[in-house]
Amino acid sequence: MKTNKFIDIKRATFLCFLTIMVIGCNKHLDITPQAEVSPENYFNDESHLSAYTIARYQDVFRTTDGTGGAGLYLDDAATDNMTNRGSNNRFLPGQWRVGATGGGWSFGTIFQLNYFLQTVSAKVEAGSVFGNANNINHYIGEAYLMRAFVYFGRLMEMGDFPIITEILPDQQAALVEASKRKPRNEVARFILNDLDKAAELLLTVPPAGGRTRISKDVAYLIKSRVALFEATWLKYHQGTALVPNGPNWPGATKDYNSGYQFPAGSIEGEVDFFLGEAMSAAKVVADAHALSVNSKNIKQNAADPSNPYFEMFNAENLAGYDEVLLWRDFDLTLGVVQYWNHYMYYGNGYGYTRQFVDNFLMDNGLPIYATGSGYQGDDFVGEVKVNRDWRLRLFMRAPGETKAFISLSAGTTPEVEPTVPNIDLASRFLEGTGYSIKKGLSYDNNMQSIVGRDVTALVCFRAAEAYLNYIEACFEKNGGLDGSATSYWQAIRNRAGVNPDFNITIAATDMSKEGSNDWGAYSHGNFINPTLYNIRRERRAELMVEGLRYMDLIRWRAMDQLNGFKIEGIKVWGPMQDIYGNRLKYGGTTTNTVSDPSLGIYLRIHQISPNNQFYDGYFFTEAHYLSPIATEHFLISSPDGQSMETSPIYQNPGWPLTAGAGPIGY
Repeated sequence: MKTNKFIDIKRATFLCFLTIMVIGCNKHLDITPQAEVSPENYFNDESHLSAYTIARYQDVFRTTDGTGGAGLYLDDAATDNMTNRGSNNRFLPGQWRVGATGGGWSFGTIFQLNYFLQTVSAKVEAGSVFGNANNINHYIGEAYLMRAFVYFGRLMEMGDFPIITEILPDQQAALVEASKRKPRNEVARFILNDLDKAAELLLTVPPAGGRTRISKDVAYLIKSRVALFEATWLKYHQGTALVPNGPNWPGATKDYNSGYQFPAGSIEGEVDFFLGEAMSAAKVVADAHALSVNSKNIKQNAADPSNPYFEMFNAENLAGYDEVLLWRDFDLTLGVVQYWNHYMYYGNGYGYTRQFVDNFLMDNGLPIYATGSGYQGDDFVGEVKVNRDWRLRLFMRAPGETKAFISLSAGTTPEVEPTVPNIDLASRFLEGTGYSIKKGLSYDNNMQSIVGRDVTALVCFRAAEAYLNYIEACFEKNGGLDGSATSYWQAIRNRAGVNPDFNITIAATDMSKEGSNDWGAYSHGNFINPTLYNIRRERRAELMVEGLRYMDLIRWRAMDQLNGFKIEGIKVWGPMQDIYGNRLKYGGTTTNTVSDPSLGIYLRIHQISPNNQFYDGYFFTEAHYLSPIATEHFLISSPDGQSMETSPIYQNPGWPLTAGAGPIGY
């Protein structure tokens, strides 16, 4: 029986322990860990450490949507990459409001990891933990890495944040003190420090579980991600209240942050520091791991040659993929499954945007609009993929392609993609924008069509990101590309089946055309350098559907220009309309299947219904780059428990202290 290593090697025995030893499960800063099982009677053996840390994986690494569903695969929705007929209130200033309770100001998992580190470190120092010393250190390293990753989530959402490394006494004064927010760059430095500790302690090959458990290289990859994030955030948000010492930075209103000085002497020095850290960490991973091979084959039956690049996202076991640093192993026999294949087999209302599809290069390295590109047009979905970047060819469905050819009943003909996408059907059968997602889809019909049978492995971290992180950090730091950055970029383009000479692409790039399709063409509402833009384009294509797009957009400050941006899909009002015939309905209120042709030849997915709240397009405001802090946290942390103004916490820029209110000015 295959074990679900990602979830818990010792799941059955440890669940009982967890029920009586839940630490910091509350979201407030008012917790002292209590346990029926005392630390004197536990954490005495390396197996205890292993069980405790693996039990945290589900809390730290988001691999499902809370119901065992699509997880990070749908985290790119509500960006310029993909969407459904809904979206996210972050694109409706005034509709995203301050909460009364909850939100991202939470410490539960942080307390659990602090408890582990504080308790186990003392036991190790006393020599009271039995087992292999390297293995013991490895599990401590796992805890440091997970604490860092949780803090990175808080950094992205909240910016400035309290740094808490110890278990707090149940005393109001201590809790108030601990609520003080550290400037965001200090939080980022703390994260890097935790990751350095993790890298020192972690083994290259984990004691058990292979790459379904954290390894040393995962620490380096995450370090490169965090450092690049903070460097570019500080650079592109400089001059705003969203960075320490910026105009109206709310941290300056608190005496504990008054007169703050950057460790590197200036914000420019901080940017340079983080870029250097990103480069060095990324290089460790990129130099150690080769990219999976793209055989340039779209498999249609069992006899066709395999394509390791495509199958890296739909195999059941990823142990043989050197590029994958951490993956989740699902197991039908344990009842632990996901639902991604079932969702995307039918469409589930999602699809790539026309803007995203148009952004992919031709295989000769030219943008589709460039003279001599060879672009076939978008009259039909299949034509869009002709002679294009192989990432578009592999990871987007097209008419005539086989959906699945494994686990079919005897004599059953494999189902193929329809002549035109099902943009007019209801519920799970709806193919959203018409450009349907294929990344992560299995060849196995059982995983696609039968609910609760999907055990395709999930890629959590892979080395290609390190290649991309190095390229971007190198250009941001040095204004050019060194030999390593050049070789990494060429390797990624070679794998994608695109001309490796990226200078051909750069020379042919028209930023005004790219800006109509790609939010990443902008920072602070202005076009960026064409070389930097093409580095961002590469990242957009390579990491599609892997949940990193919004992270990139916020750090680049790439949404200032949004003022009624209309998401589009396939060219429904072209030759395909004759195939659809009377399936295309518009002009009503509740029976429409497509947008009115007067709005344009492309499907406007948010303008199908006149009642869609995103009918007028996407808008953005600066406050939305960070989340608001719910009002309960100000009350909890105030000395008297009543006056929010006396709390050591300060609200994020542009957000009020009033529950139910939108950003100031809306």
